[in-house]
Amino acid sequence: MTEGTVTPVEQDQSEGDQLGNLEQEGEIAADYLEALLDIADLDGDIDMDVEGDRASVSIIGEGPAADRSLLRLVGQDGEVLEALQELTRLAVHRETGERSRLMLDIAGFRARKRAELAELGAQAAQEAKESGAPVKLRPMTPFERKVVHDAVAAAGLRSESEGEEPQRFVVVLPSLAG
Repeated sequence: MTEGTVTPVEQDQSEGDQLGNLEQEGEIAADYLEALLDIADLDGDIDMDVEGDRASVSIIGEGPAADRSLLRLVGQDGEVLEALQELTRLAVHRETGERSRLMLDIAGFRARKRAELAELGAQAAQEAKESGAPVKLRPMTPFERKVVHDAVAAAGLRSESEGEEPQRFVVVLPSLAG
């Protein structure tokens, strides 16, 4: 075997290690968020998962009234949610010493936003196909742009981000992906 070659067994171990690390991130995040909910005197269940190559943690209300009270942790256009996600990532980093790409959702806000953005990306791709011209979308957060880029790619087109934060936006190109 040549130096630098990875055997299938080593690959399986590496993937298992990564999954274990992501599960550990989720557990650290859940503990941090549980303490936050206690301090804020809010009720919610915490659900942990691994989606692709990142840990995912959701705070879910126990009924519509609880979801409404949790929306205070989402804020206007998800601003508080974004800040809490960064604080949670910092808490994970403090414990593990590793940078975290953990995703946080509260009361289903991010899941609903993902569905809306996927639809927006698909519509922009259709418009670019029909018009043959690039379609520029409104400025978006990195999360929002990623969802739109994925939807455009699924529609068979290319997209790119342009501009500077916080005014960075997606442009859907009418040419085929490639």
